[in-house]
Amino acid sequence: MTESQPVAQAFFERYAAALLARDEAAVARMYAVPSLILFPGQTIVVSDASQTEEFFAASWEQYDGVAEAEPRITVMGEAPGTLWLDVTWSYDGQERERFCYQLVERPAGHQIAVLTAMG
Repeated sequence: MTESQPVAQAFFERYAAALLARDEAAVARMYAVPSLILFPGQTIVVSDASQTEEFFAASWEQYDGVAEAEPRITVMGEAPGTLWLDVTWSYDGQERERFCYQLVERPAGHQIAVLTAMG
C-alpha cells in the first residue's frame, strides 16, 4: 500500500456517501473548478461547480435501488499535489463502472481534476 492509498480511500468513502445520499451539492464540491470530464466521444470542460451539481441532479435515476457503493482503488501514479487512480465501482456487490481519476490537492482537501471513463 502506498502512502497515498489511505488518502484515496478516505476521499472515495466520502464520494460514495454523497452518491448514496443523492447529494449533488456534496458531489459537486468534490470536483475541482476547472476540471475535465472525458468520455468516449464527449469532452466536458467544467468551468463552474453548478455544472457538476446539475449533472448529478439529473442523473440520480441511474442509481435507483442502489444502497451500497464500494470503490476498489489502485494508485496508478502520484506526484506532489496530485494522484492518478484507477477506480472500479461496485454497486450492491456488482462491478458496474470503472474510471481513471486525477485528484489534486487543494486547501479544502483533494478534488477531482480529471475524470476519464475506462472499460
